[in-house]
Amino acid sequence: MQRDEMLGRLEDNGEPWDIIVIGGGATGLGTAIDAASRGYRTLLLEQSDFAKGTSSRSTKLVHGGVRYLQQGNVSLVLEALKERGILRRNAPHLVHNLAFVVPHYDWWEGPFYGIGLKVYDLLAGKHGFGASSYLSRGSTLTAIPTIETKGLRGGVIYHDGQFDDARLAVHMARTAVDQGATVINYAAVSGLVKRDDMVRGVRAEDGESGRRYEVRGRVVINATGVFADQVRRMDNPAAAPMITPSQGVHIVLDKSFLPGGTAIMVPHTQDGRVLFATPWHERVIVGTTDTPVAATPLEPRPQAAEVEFLLSHAAQYLTKDPTESDVLSVFAGLRPLVGPGAGGNTAAISRDHTIHISRSGLLTVTGGKWTTYRKMAEETIDQAILLGQLDERPCVTEDLNIHGYHRNADQFGDLAFYGADAQAIGDLMRQRPETAALLHPAFTTREAEVLWAVRREMARTVEDFLARRTRALLLDARASMDMAPRVAALMAAELGRDRSWQQAQVRAYQDLARDYLPV
Repeated sequence: MQRDEMLGRLEDNGEPWDIIVIGGGATGLGTAIDAASRGYRTLLLEQSDFAKGTSSRSTKLVHGGVRYLQQGNVSLVLEALKERGILRRNAPHLVHNLAFVVPHYDWWEGPFYGIGLKVYDLLAGKHGFGASSYLSRGSTLTAIPTIETKGLRGGVIYHDGQFDDARLAVHMARTAVDQGATVINYAAVSGLVKRDDMVRGVRAEDGESGRRYEVRGRVVINATGVFADQVRRMDNPAAAPMITPSQGVHIVLDKSFLPGGTAIMVPHTQDGRVLFATPWHERVIVGTTDTPVAATPLEPRPQAAEVEFLLSHAAQYLTKDPTESDVLSVFAGLRPLVGPGAGGNTAAISRDHTIHISRSGLLTVTGGKWTTYRKMAEETIDQAILLGQLDERPCVTEDLNIHGYHRNADQFGDLAFYGADAQAIGDLMRQRPETAALLHPAFTTREAEVLWAVRREMARTVEDFLARRTRALLLDARASMDMAPRVAALMAAELGRDRSWQQAQVRAYQDLARDYLPV
């Protein structure tokens, strides 16, 4: 997957595309995979990098949604549990089982949550990841040695899925290309093209060369998440807003706060959310908040109150109370909730998705969550077929492996999340032994991975590599800043950039990374 090749396809194309997808997050990439795998000529345009926004800032869980079960949204839980199982089957190198403990400190919590999680197991059926069970106080301490012991009575253990969101997005982009789609990052859509008052294409600009394109398509799909209303206003300036944005913040701590491989789930916080503390890439993620916001910037900033909320709640359940100085990174993401206007308690708004078709034929899909991206895409393309009067073809993604598919990727060690691609990266290090050097002692990331990201994963900036091809920015923002100069030098050699480009990249990245540190 190379950007120059993708641009060449766009420039050489003389016929209308069947499907044009705006947005390179989970929803857009999933939609492109579905369309291309059905045989439709598909183009995806992303204004920044793949998964730059919400899709790289999740809690890293592929889950049915225990909280949705509490709300009584059984249909959403059923769909998510099924999709959770499908995703683990199709991307076993990126999705794995994770055990969660729900600690209980009051007598009623054990049976209350235990019964609820048994229902969760029942709904999962054949797609289950493991049976839930009650834990004694001693067994709870064995599973979570650092759990707060004062008043602890026991716990309930259950199973859900964990994944790396940005890595999955990159592999989805490669899957779309494998299926025949053309996907281009740093290609912002600036307007819609209409014929006879119907949307028949887009205007886009290459963010690197500045070249502008007018691209024709039979169906244009708006899959831009929190930016969906901005695209809808390109179609109709008077369009009423659909999105009620909500900000979720996570903090990242050293593994010593939660050693071992078991996560903690707190079913109810003071703002009505579920709180998770999960082991991830040898660190611990604690999240999340749910804060209504008005603006939808590409790079949202956490509020000091959100960080304090997470620290204080983590302290309630961990024997070692984290402080601001313990935070390795803090990141914020915006949820594209479809709800009744701004304000109010966004934790109460459904996480289900919405498909909307305007009078001029712009198809918008928004809402939803990572776990259900495949089903969202299937329903979106089913509607696109009718809208564009395309030849009807069945969806095939339920049994379509994600790029890199490998059932035993653990054998590749630190490169396991590349799946089948790990062999090629290993070959590169054997051919050029100097590229096996670590970029930083705090990480297992090697120089060869930078070369791979540029050559095969369309990484164009230092941020692309440190934030999304690897997760250094989220795992340890300070250490990632130390990596930036060497990453810039390696990328410059691959991309043919000069010294001034390297210096600008390092400055831009370090400015960004400072915002991932607590104030």
